[in-house]
Amino acid sequence: MEFIKEEIEDTSDPEPPRIKHEDTEEPTGWIEVKRQRHEVNEVEEEHYKIKTSRKKAKQLHTCSQCGKSYAGASSLSYHLHVHSGEKPFNCDQCGKKFITSSQLKIHLIIHSDEKPHVCSYCGKSFLWLSSYKHHQKTHNDVRDHVCCECGNSFITAGDLKLHRRIHTGEKPHKCSYCDKSFAQSGNLKAHETTHTGEKPYYCTQCGKGFTAASSLSYHLRVHSGEKPFNCDQCGKKFITSSSLKKHLTDHSDEKPHVCSYCGKSFSQLKHCKQHQKTHNEVRDHVCCECGKSFTKAGSLKQHRMIHTGEKPHKCSYCNKSFTVSGHLKVHERVHTGEKPYHCTQCEKSFTKSAALLTHIKKHFSVLE
Repeated sequence: MEFIKEEIEDTSDPEPPRIKHEDTEEPTGWIEVKRQRHEVNEVEEEHYKIKTSRKKAKQLHTCSQCGKSYAGASSLSYHLHVHSGEKPFNCDQCGKKFITSSQLKIHLIIHSDEKPHVCSYCGKSFLWLSSYKHHQKTHNDVRDHVCCECGNSFITAGDLKLHRRIHTGEKPHKCSYCDKSFAQSGNLKAHETTHTGEKPYYCTQCGKGFTAASSLSYHLRVHSGEKPFNCDQCGKKFITSSSLKKHLTDHSDEKPHVCSYCGKSFSQLKHCKQHQKTHNEVRDHVCCECGKSFTKAGSLKQHRMIHTGEKPHKCSYCNKSFTVSGHLKVHERVHTGEKPYHCTQCEKSFTKSAALLTHIKKHFSVLE
């Protein structure tokens, strides 16, 4: 009975007895696992602290003008240039300015001859991988981005996004000088230069400045002589697709622009306006040297070269130079042998359009 009583008293003890025999101690492996778990917990806790501190840091560097937040003070500093318009990094080759040095570095590649991405279909090379991939899709005709409104398909998601704005009427890019807004950021940039007078794109060959990179690109073809757009009816070549489109109206019978004075019709509006000035005798472009007046600013500009002796259009084959670009074009055909004006009645071709017209009249005189 005493034994039982002793046992009961022992079990009522609030702290259980600790038996310290060697064979009941925790295995060494288990202790190691517990230690490793403790270390992992410490690492996770430290990671959480870093993550939290980063979030706090983001909240600390906030733009007071638009509310955008940045992880670092330097990122906010670069962002503030967007509001101030400051572009401290200048390209020494074309004068274009950039907000960050990294943007300038990327831009400088344009001036280098390096084009590492070569198309396996046509051999055309590209500076940027994205441009190369976009180009290759034109060979494969992969247009996997389809507009759900009209069914038009596009090569890239970006092209589709821009197209969708035609349907939505969205123009998210607003001019900071007037009330105009634009669907594309590039169009906004080009527009804003009309307010600022800025011409950030400079030709390295003649120093002429342009408001848009595309305008500079077209201008460079004047120096290189490249004319990639061909008329399939007369063989005449053009620097831009828009110039070719205007030219094609000369071949069509459609002449929608009619002179209200004499009824003469024209394929292009500018030609109609030019003609109407001959009726009105509106010669509002006057030469300050001799008083001679002209219907067009372009005609006055060409006339002024008589006084200045300027001949800006130089032949790339000999030393001759010309006041009018058209005269240079005709002259250079003496060197190249090019005859872009073809007779549709026979196989003859000519260097001048006037010579072709004279020749065509011979065909009609034979018919008469």
